[in-house]
Amino acid sequence: MCYSARIEADYRKYLREYGGEITIREFVDLFYRWAKPKTKLYLPRGMVMAFRDEPEIAPLIAEHDAWQQTELEQDLFAQRQRLVEAERKLQTKATKASLESQRIASSKIERALGKMAELRRTVPEGDDLRIFPRHYAPVMLMENGRRVVKPMRYQLRPAGKPAFYDDKLPGTYNARRDSLDGYWRGVFGYTHGVIIADAFYENVNRHRTEGRELEPGEEVENMVLEFKPRTGERMLIACLWSHWTAPGEPDLLSFAAITDDPPPEVLAAGHDRCVIPIKPQHIDAWLNPNPANLDALYAILDDRERPYYEHRLAA
Repeated sequence: MCYSARIEADYRKYLREYGGEITIREFVDLFYRWAKPKTKLYLPRGMVMAFRDEPEIAPLIAEHDAWQQTELEQDLFAQRQRLVEAERKLQTKATKASLESQRIASSKIERALGKMAELRRTVPEGDDLRIFPRHYAPVMLMENGRRVVKPMRYQLRPAGKPAFYDDKLPGTYNARRDSLDGYWRGVFGYTHGVIIADAFYENVNRHRTEGRELEPGEEVENMVLEFKPRTGERMLIACLWSHWTAPGEPDLLSFAAITDDPPPEVLAAGHDRCVIPIKPQHIDAWLNPNPANLDALYAILDDRERPYYEHRLAA
């Protein structure tokens, strides 16, 4: 399953390259909720950077960053105090508890400093462009005959389903091709989208990547691999989306990437699924699905781009 992808977070590139329009009000609403303290909305930093110059959104970014900076400074102070105390105890006696406290404090200090540096960045780097389940991303869809870009959460909650499905079915950030006319039949053929990405990430077992069986007594070791087209082209990844509503709850736009059996090089690297990049000439047909002609939609998925995916160990 594609648990993470490196997306194009700058909505302006969607508009410039694919003729879409932005629905700015929905982005403003999302940033408004995200800006509040203790929010549980997750936006990739690269997407935040893309909106720094939008007059309605820039103050919301400043509001979010201010309270997060304060929280990070408080945590940094507390962890430095914890580290000093742990190291003081270690000078007397190296106990398991003191060593563990030293390790945890050092890790949390590093994390806090990294998050504070992230808040200061103006150009994306590292994981700033990666999305994970329940992160938001720009998604292109068709609305009233126009290509538009809206913010959506990466984990699809179908309209009409209870909110607890997010936890009950945590894998619904991907939609298997062989389940499109099964579990996904209320969405497939009705609401389609695409995201732009240049890489995707998968959890794999080291022994599978190395093409061998586990040695006697050897434990399974997980690795994260980055897969990207050898020629560096960006992918138009086929997605499904839904607009969920419920009384007293904010509306939720959410999406899932469609996955299929992998090409040989992905399978050989140890993974059994792969995203589906559609061809640019199929964008409008994909975004304007006809539920009475699912064969045409399957044909688009079959007539996909077929790059050779190189892989490397993710940082």
